[in-house]
Amino acid sequence: MELKWTTKAVSDLARLYDFLAPVNRRSAARIVQSLTAAPKRLLEQPRLGERLEEFEPREVRRILIGHYEIRYEIQQSTIYVLRLWHTREDR
Repeated sequence: MELKWTTKAVSDLARLYDFLAPVNRRSAARIVQSLTAAPKRLLEQPRLGERLEEFEPREVRRILIGHYEIRYEIQQSTIYVLRLWHTREDR
């Protein structure tokens, strides 16, 4: 399996960092590092996350990392990280 980040997912990481950094730059960096590392677990267990039926027939799933949701899609031998956000955000 291969892991790829979409442009939107990378933008989400930057947006979260920009939101958190003014309060605590170190904490913001730790959270972004944690969110960046989390999808690597999917390389060994790609179907670890809950499947989101509203995206059928695509195989879109989600995992929760603390208070953050990461959505990803499995396409053949590639896992695409689609989006991520804090669970308190209105999404």
